[in-house]
Amino acid sequence: MSVTTTHDLRARGAAPPAPAALLVPTTRRKVLGVFWLLLAVSLGTALLNGRFLLAENLENLIRRTALFGILSIGAGFVIITGGIDLSIGSVVALAGCMLPWLLSVQHWPASLAVPVLLGISLCIGLAHGLLITKLRLQPFVVTLCGLLLYRGTARGISGDQTQGFGVGFESLRYLSVGSPLSVPVPFLSWISEGRFSPYAVHPFTGVKTRLAPITWIDIPMPFLLFLAIAVAASIFLNRTVYGRYLMALGRNEQAARYSGVDTDRMTILAYVLCSVLACFGGMLFALEVNSAQPVDFGNFYELYAIAAAVLGGFSLRGGEGAVVGVILGTALMQVLRNAINMLGVPTQIEFAVIGAVILIGVIADEVVRRYAAARRKVVGA
Repeated sequence: MSVTTTHDLRARGAAPPAPAALLVPTTRRKVLGVFWLLLAVSLGTALLNGRFLLAENLENLIRRTALFGILSIGAGFVIITGGIDLSIGSVVALAGCMLPWLLSVQHWPASLAVPVLLGISLCIGLAHGLLITKLRLQPFVVTLCGLLLYRGTARGISGDQTQGFGVGFESLRYLSVGSPLSVPVPFLSWISEGRFSPYAVHPFTGVKTRLAPITWIDIPMPFLLFLAIAVAASIFLNRTVYGRYLMALGRNEQAARYSGVDTDRMTILAYVLCSVLACFGGMLFALEVNSAQPVDFGNFYELYAIAAAVLGGFSLRGGEGAVVGVILGTALMQVLRNAINMLGVPTQIEFAVIGAVILIGVIADEVVRRYAAARRKVVGA
């Protein structure tokens, strides 16, 4: 039995997979950069509009960050392999429309409808992976076709009609709208309502109202689900051999294959995880608003997911990424959207902001890559 060595890999013109430890400094710099940017945007928005720090607004930000974060983690799995998934928004629409249709129209029990939809999404991811690995189709083409196919399926099954849950299914909706716990934040109301004062002044009467020193922030259930998924994804990527396989696949597919990694299987796994998380996120989105319109439900959600992953340190070249970066990147995207509304900026430029953010992330990724390559040359010399 022959053993492929590092020397053999170099002789064939392929570099061996880089150890995960070599990726840490670069990823850490990206994550820290996103953290400071998030802090700056949050502080700037709070200073310009104190209502940014109202408990209701912060709770909504946490909820939206969690929902989009679930999609972004799925997108990160695909991006880390060097691929892309443009069908995330349509999978969200398919799951979001099918769940109320199965529950309210077909009268399926939730215990059956939810697993069936997750199984369908698993098959979608499996189909993507097989088309990409076995037929060697480009991920862009495969998932672009999926974008059209799944939304068209949702519109066809629902008859292009809004699907809703009605007044029932409260226990199921709790997964999206429930708040199982609250955390105290001192002096938050003094900043948001009193403008750094323990008193709020009525704008018309001038009457002063004493503000409570402690504000309780409800933690939405989706945030706890998001944290559980994020922890599991982080352990998978950093503490298991399969996570290292995904990293190696993204860095150098040929070298990973020569090292004994089943690259086709790992690619399929990445697309399956992405589709399943998109389905789960789609169900939560639908449960939050209590209905889904197949025409526009989930539109452009893939852009938010990809932008958050790229901002969080996932390189579009593949092979780099950290889940904590996805959390920060998703939060930054949602804070930017919230800042646009809070500061009176026309909402029409929201997608322009998203496009600029993605472009900045790609440019930063290239600059960091070139800087790291130059440092390695200096050290090697």
